[in-house]
Amino acid sequence: MTQKVRCELCPRHCSLADGAIGVCKGRWNHDGLIRPLNYGCITSVALDPIEKKPLYHFFPGSYILSVGSFGCNFKCPFCQNHSISMAGNSCDYRKLTPEDLIALAIQLKNSERGNIGIAFTYNEPLISYEFVLDTSKELKKYNLKSVLVTNGGICSDYLENLLPYIDAMNIDLKGFSQKFYDYVKGDFETVKQNIRLAYSKCHVEVTTLIIPTKNDSDSDMRSEAEYLSSISPDIPLHLSRFFPRYKEQDLYPTPIETIDRLCSVASEYLNYVHRGNC
Repeated sequence: MTQKVRCELCPRHCSLADGAIGVCKGRWNHDGLIRPLNYGCITSVALDPIEKKPLYHFFPGSYILSVGSFGCNFKCPFCQNHSISMAGNSCDYRKLTPEDLIALAIQLKNSERGNIGIAFTYNEPLISYEFVLDTSKELKKYNLKSVLVTNGGICSDYLENLLPYIDAMNIDLKGFSQKFYDYVKGDFETVKQNIRLAYSKCHVEVTTLIIPTKNDSDSDMRSEAEYLSSISPDIPLHLSRFFPRYKEQDLYPTPIETIDRLCSVASEYLNYVHRGNC
């Protein structure tokens, strides 16, 4: 009987038999080694405004080549990109090497709108850790930026190894309790720790999607903003509205009044609080 191998990348620590795929659908046991099943499997490519990541305080007004793959180690029932984040390798994708992507990034850098680098986004990029690391190392050689849009649910030793090659991150702080993270199948303390770690190494902005009845209380927002302020009151926080998506179709969209109220609460602790998609 083949011995199982444990994936150490994220706190799930999936124990996988040979050929088995992890809960994230992006990593597997290949001949006794954990590998990214989605290495270079690109499902989405776009040249986006940097503000769409959202990053409002990192080269504002610029554009960045944004790429996504498939899979995610969280299971948010409201995911807006569930067609790729909850999918495995049966979804449509094309294979690109780090060199392919960098060639495209350089080509776009010289285009009319310009391009400052590559943003790994749309699904959870860190489950393809090796691809992000390989590409980000090469980007440095061309003075191009590497950006992560991530749930932050990676074991901190892996993140620490990656951070020398990362210029900016938007980290999705889903809520401010383990109870909420049980709802999205993630680990609250890991994300908190990684926000602190990332801020010490690169530019960081944080996003929280405000979901009615789930994470929309003043007390939760006060705790979140106070924690971020303990790292730095200059961390930008983006508060976004929820709209029914995926499995969460019965809740109503977040009232704009709720966003305004929580922005006021967060602003007691943080210098930069932004209303997203209102």
